[in-house]
Amino acid sequence: MNYPEFFDTIERIKVVDPLSNVLGAFEGGIYEFNYLEIVKAAGHSCPTVAGAYITTLVGLKALYPNSPAIRGEIKVEFKESLEDGVAGVIGNVISQITGATDKSGFKGLGGKFARHSLMSFNAKISSSVKFTRVDNGKSVDVYYDPSLVGGSPKMQPLMQKMMGGAATPQEIKEFGELWQDRVKRIFENMSTVAKVII
Repeated sequence: MNYPEFFDTIERIKVVDPLSNVLGAFEGGIYEFNYLEIVKAAGHSCPTVAGAYITTLVGLKALYPNSPAIRGEIKVEFKESLEDGVAGVIGNVISQITGATDKSGFKGLGGKFARHSLMSFNAKISSSVKFTRVDNGKSVDVYYDPSLVGGSPKMQPLMQKMMGGAATPQEIKEFGELWQDRVKRIFENMSTVAKVII
C-alpha cells in the first residue's frame, strides 16, 4: 500500500473508550487514531478530511488537556445542516474519532454507553464545530479555514483537463501530488488554519 509519507508524521489522537474496555476490544479502552486510518475510511485525503481531523485533534486536546479524550462522552455541534456542502463528510470523520452520532449510533448497554444524539446540526454557533464534554459541560469552539493555505496554480488547469477526459496519466499523477502537497502544508500550518476558543 503506497501513500504520501507525510500521513505517518501527523500527530495521532489518543482516546479512552469505556465501551471497548467492557466489551473486551481494547484493554483499558485505550487506543488511538491516525490520519491514515481516517483517509482509508473516507476513501480520500483532502482539505475537508484534513480539517475534520485537525479540528478534532485540537478541540479534544483543549477539552482534555491532561488526559486522553473519553470517546462516547463528547457532544459535537455544527452550524450547517447535514445536507449542506461537506458537513456530512466532516461529521463522518469526527464521528469515527469521538463516537458521537446523530440518531443512528449505538443505543447503549444497560442504560450506559449510548452514542446516539451526541451529534447535531443546525446549531446556533458561529464556529466550524463545537465540542462539549458530557461529564462537566466544558466546551470549545474550533474555527477552521483551509483557504489560508493555497494550492498550486497548476491545479485548476490540470483538473479541467481531467474532467474533460484529456489529461495524460502523468498529468493525473501530477495533480494528485499537488493536491496532497496542499494537504501536507495545511497540517504543517495547523496553528494558522485552526483556532480554538474555550
